[in-house]
Amino acid sequence: MDKDRIDSVVEAAVKEDLPEGDITSESLIPLHHRSKAFIEAREKGVLAGLEVAERVFRFIDPSLDFKRLWEDGKEFEKGDQMVQLEGSSISLLKGERTALNFLQRLSGIATRTHQFYKEVQGTSTQILDTRKTTPGLRILEKYAVKTGGGKNHRFNLSEMVLIKDNHLKVVGSIREAVQRAKKRGQSGIKIEVETSSLEEVKEAVQSGAHMVMLDNMSFEEMEKVLKWGRGKVLFEVSGNVELSQVRSIASLGVDYISVGSLTHSYNSMDISMEFLG
Repeated sequence: MDKDRIDSVVEAAVKEDLPEGDITSESLIPLHHRSKAFIEAREKGVLAGLEVAERVFRFIDPSLDFKRLWEDGKEFEKGDQMVQLEGSSISLLKGERTALNFLQRLSGIATRTHQFYKEVQGTSTQILDTRKTTPGLRILEKYAVKTGGGKNHRFNLSEMVLIKDNHLKVVGSIREAVQRAKKRGQSGIKIEVETSSLEEVKEAVQSGAHMVMLDNMSFEEMEKVLKWGRGKVLFEVSGNVELSQVRSIASLGVDYISVGSLTHSYNSMDISMEFLG
């Protein structure tokens, strides 16, 4: 991960929670008081975001001792302790909520991604994310997808050409859109086309697209497409794909299945920080 970008996200999050300090902790606890604490899981999942959590505490108080007992990408069980902390009691309390917010959410994304990842094991299909991310947090959320076993699709609109239905409503046809993209595009930039029928797939492939998205197609339609086009280009399946469908779709031999819910409909993991008495 880009450390400078992570630091900017962490700084903004800490300042959001501590615009003028922690008036509760600072009113109740002496400045010199020290404590030990640990971060533990209250349910089963896949860990992601330890570096971000550590940076939260370091930003608040560089003297805090943050000892990792776990590593990102590792599966945890209820009761597992992932981090031990020691230092200023006030500093620990200041960082608690923000650090846990990152850990809970990123671990939730990694856990959901891992569920999809396990479903396609033994096939040639990879699980992709999308740009359906929390504004400002994309770098972290896409990191969590990779941690869970997924693969990142384009990070932003500058990375590749992806011709979708609204582009086609403006341009008029897939062939014309691909030709314009090839003419205006930079060398090495890949072109993908969103399609909804075998006819559109054929037009995209024959126009020179590098990758074709099968958007919200029925299983039967996807079978027809793969029978005709397997090996001609890379194929991505997209459109409200449920966990229960992934294995059967992968069995068709598609290269990728993109899942927007990895980053927009995950459940945050139950992870807590507890002080030692």
